[in-house]
Amino acid sequence: MFPIIISRELNQKQEERLIEVLKKKKQAIGWTLDDIKGISPTFCMHRIILEEGAKDKIQPQRRLNPTLKEVFMKEVLKLKDAGIIYPVPDSTWVSPIHVVLKKTGMTIVKNDKGEMVPMRMRNGWRMCIDYRKLNEVTKKDHFPLPP
Repeated sequence: MFPIIISRELNQKQEERLIEVLKKKKQAIGWTLDDIKGISPTFCMHRIILEEGAKDKIQPQRRLNPTLKEVFMKEVLKLKDAGIIYPVPDSTWVSPIHVVLKKTGMTIVKNDKGEMVPMRMRNGWRMCIDYRKLNEVTKKDHFPLPP
């Protein structure tokens, strides 16, 4: 079972009922990308609606060193294989990508002298896409998320 965060606004009985439902229906919950493979794009598809008269933006791509380029390509292929993204050969929009280290916590390890010292652990890389220019011309949502 994976850790879950439950709102503190639930009373004890509600919390117990929630955990019971989650345990019964755990096969229906997607925990990883592999769990959501096979969901048809016709069932759940995100569309970006642009404002009238929006100009296309092809932003220059930042160069990546070979290590970061490999991380980027693996992430793109993983998302493509899962059916989350797909190629759009005639897209008139290009947004720059970044590959950054994932933020991690500190842990205590023994050094060569046997002393306990704090050390930041590396968890891997995160791919980020700079959509600021696209967001500027995206039609605003009339149904914003609640605070």
